[in-house]
Amino acid sequence: MPARKRRATYPPPRNATRPAAPGEPGGPGGLVETPYSRPTVASINLSAGTGRAGLKVGDRVRITGSGLYSGEIATIDKLSNGVIPSAVVRTEAGRTRQVRTIDLEPAPAANPPSREAEAPDPGAAEA
Repeated sequence: MPARKRRATYPPPRNATRPAAPGEPGGPGGLVETPYSRPTVASINLSAGTGRAGLKVGDRVRITGSGLYSGEIATIDKLSNGVIPSAVVRTEAGRTRQVRTIDLEPAPAANPPSREAEAPDPGAAEA
């Protein structure tokens, strides 16, 4: 009768989990690691769902968010409610864009030309 085959034994893998040694990150007395956040990951504004109150169609607003039209004055063409309220706005350059209402702030009204600027100065006519 042939001899029994021996059971194969393998060494533990090099990446086997072991408790962290004292002084190592994650171990007792070690440095506390801050979680790494990639620079390309988008951050989600959780307060965007509430929107901005007091906006209505025809209002002049300034776009405060980041992006191509940031800082421009626009007029609200359409408001839409949803999970994140948004508005379709038309910039002074004539371009339209959809913006979250949280990224809009009321803009100062356009100042109409004053009467003094239109009327000639009566003292200048006499001279």
